[in-house]
Amino acid sequence: MIRLKKIFFTLILIINFPLVSNSQGIPGSFADLAEKLMPSVVNISTTQTVVTRSNPFPNFQFPPGSPFEDMFKEFGTPQERQSSALGSGFIIDEKGIVVTNNHVIEGAEDIVVQVNGDKEFKAKVIGADPLSDIAVLQIETKEKFTPVKFGDSDKARIGDWVIAIGNPFGFGGTVTSGIISARNRSIGLSRYEDYIQTDASINSGNSGGPLFDMKGDVIGINTAILGRSGNVGIGFSIPSNSAKIVIDQLIKFGETKRGWLGVRIQDVTKEIADVEKLDKPRGALVASVAKNSPSDKAGVKSGDIILEFNGEAIEEMKELPIIVARTEVGKKVKVKIWRNKKEIVKTITLGRLETSEDFKVTEKIETKKELVVENLKISVREITKEDIKTRNLPNQTTGVVITQIEKDSPLLNSIEVNSIIVEAQKKRVKTIDDLNQAVKKVLNSNQKTILLVIYNSQNQRRYIGVKLN
Repeated sequence: MIRLKKIFFTLILIINFPLVSNSQGIPGSFADLAEKLMPSVVNISTTQTVVTRSNPFPNFQFPPGSPFEDMFKEFGTPQERQSSALGSGFIIDEKGIVVTNNHVIEGAEDIVVQVNGDKEFKAKVIGADPLSDIAVLQIETKEKFTPVKFGDSDKARIGDWVIAIGNPFGFGGTVTSGIISARNRSIGLSRYEDYIQTDASINSGNSGGPLFDMKGDVIGINTAILGRSGNVGIGFSIPSNSAKIVIDQLIKFGETKRGWLGVRIQDVTKEIADVEKLDKPRGALVASVAKNSPSDKAGVKSGDIILEFNGEAIEEMKELPIIVARTEVGKKVKVKIWRNKKEIVKTITLGRLETSEDFKVTEKIETKKELVVENLKISVREITKEDIKTRNLPNQTTGVVITQIEKDSPLLNSIEVNSIIVEAQKKRVKTIDDLNQAVKKVLNSNQKTILLVIYNSQNQRRYIGVKLN
């Protein structure tokens, strides 16, 4: 009998041990961790002066699209008003160095950092990078602060517990928890995207705040949310490993110094892989090579497929720009290329992206893009950061600006020039193509009515229903 009991007890241990050893379990409380980290998380408020012009003829309105409308606006009385914005950040050095998002402080004339919910200090910008949406500030005081340290975001796994601390809607010192929902997300907000997706509640004002792992290390910078209505359980954070490279450069140089190859690339499709006798679709196809660029000097050609860069395999095209950008300028790297159905290796000395002519030309082209939406009979261009700044729109606004409305446009009597279309059929408009696709979908349906959400020329958010022909 005693022997049977021993055998039974041993079986229970064998069965239960793997379950206990492989399970992290739900944390009993985040209180100790939150208490430790709160002094290092700051609330950021900014102010800037916005100049608007009042209508010189307030009792008379020109028809939408009239050439006199813009002309008489120029004669309006300039009026200045103070615009404010809120965000979050975190301290990484006891001397008061703070990390936040670039869009939190962009265009700010005054920056105030609140620490521990009561002490307020002025801060100045050490360096900012719009491409990665990261900024570094210096608190202007000789006081010492409690810093946090960066963790290894590459070790963060889907399903790991995380907590976010920040300043949502101005409610400072707010702690939320969740898990890592996904990795390597790209949502079209910035040039270099490799976001951590989390369901920890993130809202307006959380931007720039930290995403912590259970050790209390920063593994992400909370940057974006999905949807304009606030938290829907999908937030995005810049991984700490990518962010730290930019932050170190901003602290050291006041600007970024990214590696540059000098190629334009595209995805390798199954059809291209078949034609090139590549085992599977992988790598980045070189569409063109900039003249006198590092790649041009090394002998890279259009039609080459880059399979490996500096020892790192390129599985998808989007991986290459991120890897190149974080590589030191001037470094000699080995690049494995697929050409004429065989592998070759080129040695390339990296240039600097920010000083390249190719980069400057690309930036100019992107800001001038303007197209016609045939079925609406309007001309539009994609919204720019300057639009968001001058019109005092929410930082994460996307959409297209109406530049011209034809006389036979179905929108003629509903929308005016300079209105911004931000949603179509309840879906966010990020590009001109998004709007075109929404219009085509409506025209192919029985409904024939499109629902648009716009900011009008007075920056008022409006819903517009338009019957299409």
